[in-house]
Amino acid sequence: MDDRERAARGMTVRREVLGDAHVDRAVAGTTRFTADFQDFITRYAWGEIWSRPGLTRAERSMITITTLMVLRQDEELAMHLRAALRNGLTPEQIREVLLHAAVYAGVPAANRAFAIAARVLAEAGQAG
Repeated sequence: MDDRERAARGMTVRREVLGDAHVDRAVAGTTRFTADFQDFITRYAWGEIWSRPGLTRAERSMITITTLMVLRQDEELAMHLRAALRNGLTPEQIREVLLHAAVYAGVPAANRAFAIAARVLAEAGQAG
């Protein structure tokens, strides 16, 4: 697969996971300075890694949520919590991912992640 095909596949997966509105905002905000980075994440994060057959998108969302929680990447965590809902995770599954990760990542990281998840779930009309 060449870079053009990888970019096309990546854009398709990126839109399916993150939604058209999010991707359209990212594309519209692309500058000469950020264009190479946008191309990179589209081709590799989305066209290679998220497109691999070994894990479902829901499983990839669980891994991504955990990683972002541990790294305390709040904006990316909120974005990927929305993506997790698009990928079929339920609020209950998201809660379990955060609880499980709390044991290994620590209570402060989980506390912050729960606050972000509660906000995202409320915005999505799925607060419990």
